[in-house]
Amino acid sequence: MGGDYGPKVTVPSAVNFLHRNPECNIVLVGLPDAIEAELKTLKVSPNSRLKLHAASEVVDMNDSPLVALRRKKESSMRIVINLVKDGTAQACVSAGNTGALLATSRFVIRTLPGIDRPALAVVLPTMKGPTYVLDLGANIDCSPEHLLQFGVMGTTLASVAEGIHRPTIGLLNIGEEAIKGNETVKQAAELLRASGLNFYGNIEGDDIYKGTTDVVVCDGFVGNVALKTSEGLAQMGATYLKEEFKRSFLTKLAGIIAMPVLNSFKSRLDHRRFNGASLLGLSGIVIKSHGSADEYAFGFAIKRAFEEVRGGMLNKISEHIQELPHHPKDTTPPSQPSSKEDAA
Repeated sequence: MGGDYGPKVTVPSAVNFLHRNPECNIVLVGLPDAIEAELKTLKVSPNSRLKLHAASEVVDMNDSPLVALRRKKESSMRIVINLVKDGTAQACVSAGNTGALLATSRFVIRTLPGIDRPALAVVLPTMKGPTYVLDLGANIDCSPEHLLQFGVMGTTLASVAEGIHRPTIGLLNIGEEAIKGNETVKQAAELLRASGLNFYGNIEGDDIYKGTTDVVVCDGFVGNVALKTSEGLAQMGATYLKEEFKRSFLTKLAGIIAMPVLNSFKSRLDHRRFNGASLLGLSGIVIKSHGSADEYAFGFAIKRAFEEVRGGMLNKISEHIQELPHHPKDTTPPSQPSSKEDAA
């Protein structure tokens, strides 16, 4: 129900994803009338692969996380997270209120053993292929141990999504030298070096888009600023390019001639293909789609959830956490509620 467009985007995107992926099933959670209206437009009815689960409330985009958590327990967001916790669903995909989704997921699903805090991870295009960056805003203040855990989760995600055997990890810093950065970053670098992970070392902001490493680790404050700066720069570049091609008759003609190249360039950097941020570290898979996502972009968020389930990401994160030096061994699998009543 969330995002800028709600069911008008999420429902057709889900239906199209089912057509392309016969081994997948989807549960649409939300206000029945709104969802059924979209299904009717698409001439599709609920069936064994496409189920409808009714909710009586919706978390608004302006609701605070506290309001969503305490006052809207019958919202579509809360219900779908409950479905993940009780095992009815293996993943949740939402374009709704980010703060509410993070808070509710963390409260209901809980973190995996050995993980202190979940982290928000996104994939970005680079000169050498995709790079996974975390944290993007779920944790403003982090300890060195948190950054180490982000490294484990990021390397697992890159391995599952890209099939990389030992993804390289870069620690985002103000310089490559070991003496650079604050004490938290310096201590995190020491932990990463001793972790057994494929730690490249410190990297700077320009290394992100160079594709220097497969995974970039940072705290949520730095990560969010870096991401929003990147988005702003991309928008400015696109605006300037359009203005230049419209400047005169000759530039317009040049634009027409260059159209195939421009379209190819646009496709390579199409942000919609990278939609879907993973909330890593929980004992369930939660994907946050951008609120402005269209049908095409939302499909990539669903695809990301599907790939994480199929790749067994939760078990792999747990295994990697247990392998860290000096980590207390705990072979107990992620806890599951004994009933749906427990999950609620």
